[in-house]
Amino acid sequence: MEAPCQKIVWDVLPAIRAAIAVELVKCGVSQVEAARMLAIAPSAVSQYLSGKRGYRIEFENDVKQSIEQLARDLMDGREVNLVQRTCDICRQLREGDEYQCGTGSENHRGSS
Repeated sequence: MEAPCQKIVWDVLPAIRAAIAVELVKCGVSQVEAARMLAIAPSAVSQYLSGKRGYRIEFENDVKQSIEQLARDLMDGREVNLVQRTCDICRQLREGDEYQCGTGSENHRGSS
């Protein structure tokens, strides 16, 4: 049996980090700088970008907008509480109509 918190740790958080990393690189930030901004290893960013890690969830609507806003805030050098903002995005995803932790589905879409 998979507990909902396991789903978050193994699927949701890596997917959020991957989406932020992809957004940063898409906007011209280097992989090394994206890693620094996210306080993760450059190899993790590389794995996110190649789809080897954090690929199981696609985000839509408000969740996607929150991820894009976080990426913009990081790029703009704003003071960001990355842990809190990541938790907020996770909470937003879990409160969406189509996502409930522990459903067993591999491809959830966060929408509100």
